[in-house]
Amino acid sequence: MIPIRNTYYMLAYAFQVLRQQGYRDIATEEFASTAELLAEILIRGVRSQLKRGLGRSYVDVTEPLSSLRGKIEVTESLKTRSILRRQLVCSYDEFSLDTQMNQIIKATCTALLRSRISRPRKKELRRLLPFFAEVSDIELSAANWRMRFDRNNQTYRMLLNICWLIYSGLLHTNEGGETRLTEFLDEQNMCRLYEKFILEYYRQEHPEIQASAPHIAWALDDAFDDMLPTMRSDVTLRRGDTVLIIDAKYYAHATQERFGTRSLHSGNLYQIFTYVKNMEAAHSGEAHRVSGMLLYARTDDEIYPDGIYQMSGNAISVRTLDLNRPFEEIRAQLDGIVEAHFLGYL
Repeated sequence: MIPIRNTYYMLAYAFQVLRQQGYRDIATEEFASTAELLAEILIRGVRSQLKRGLGRSYVDVTEPLSSLRGKIEVTESLKTRSILRRQLVCSYDEFSLDTQMNQIIKATCTALLRSRISRPRKKELRRLLPFFAEVSDIELSAANWRMRFDRNNQTYRMLLNICWLIYSGLLHTNEGGETRLTEFLDEQNMCRLYEKFILEYYRQEHPEIQASAPHIAWALDDAFDDMLPTMRSDVTLRRGDTVLIIDAKYYAHATQERFGTRSLHSGNLYQIFTYVKNMEAAHSGEAHRVSGMLLYARTDDEIYPDGIYQMSGNAISVRTLDLNRPFEEIRAQLDGIVEAHFLGYL
């Protein structure tokens, strides 16, 4: 069970905007559940966006009009007999607040009002909704979450991610139709957050080391790569000729049991070994040292993995990060990984 405050710290690294002035005091507040935390982040984010102004974009509008505008839809005009009312159906572009992004934010705020969060936060959400009066109501289940962000709507990135976490990880409908919020994010969303947190932590706290999540090319004898799966590391740390590939794993159970014996998940071990050997092949013409690490989030299991294996000339380590500790101890664990692998450069 991860303390809610640590969930906030993970979100703050994953979304750097949460480290700005308007969000900093969230870390000092007490929240009864992760749902309350995400609701508060959304409220503050929407407030901030309102100060900048809600985003607008051109949307397609088709409606009967008494005066011509845009393109006349002849078929629709005949079908609806709008000409009898001295109107024609026209389609045109309008610079509007009724964008997909604003629709998702409004729908998420509305869903939170039907949930079991505190009354003060519901009151804050009701204060925000009038600003979305021109925005259409949609069902979150029908929303298209694949959106492109540019410099004009970049401030929406964090807001839409928070909306997605609320929708996909927290909202459930009971038989009576009431929406309730569970206390914790589901495993899939926590896995993504865990990966993003580790990557962004090293990017921000250790600028002396290059942290990225690159694709790893297959070491092929020829150029034929049809149907080969894409290899992309969760985190790759690089300094000079030293490379550490980290595969972040967030599971309810970090090990598997067979015939009374616990062992590592075989697929995880095969995956990190494949990453390391293909990365090593890419550096075969130069001095280098490539290592791999499976970094599990610690669970309530009594047995958790911790060890270093020497495999075909490469070190493959297995570590466990205890997210249930005070954040300063989590920081020390992550810093210790850097010290152990890049000590000669620090």
